[in-house]
Amino acid sequence: MIALAANNGERATLDGPVTLANVNAVLAEGGRVFKAPAMTVDLAGVTEVDSTAVSLLLEWRRAALREGRAIDYINYPANLKSLIQLYGVTELLAVA
Repeated sequence: MIALAANNGERATLDGPVTLANVNAVLAEGGRVFKAPAMTVDLAGVTEVDSTAVSLLLEWRRAALREGRAIDYINYPANLKSLIQLYGVTELLAVA
């Protein structure tokens, strides 16, 4: 089960697994939830990832740019941070 909830319109939390099995649903939910000019997505609750999680974050960033919005991610879990580093997109996703 995945939960994407927006708090106060500018901050959202993503909880649960983000894998091939559910990435399309999570992507669609992001399109519904992300409406503010600037969003911060807290990833601390993400429990399981595969390469589709990296693709999801990049797609949310591309969508935000197309729509003239900003999106930032915080609290990357270690498993997601490792994949982001493996794929060489740390700068695109602002991973420290």
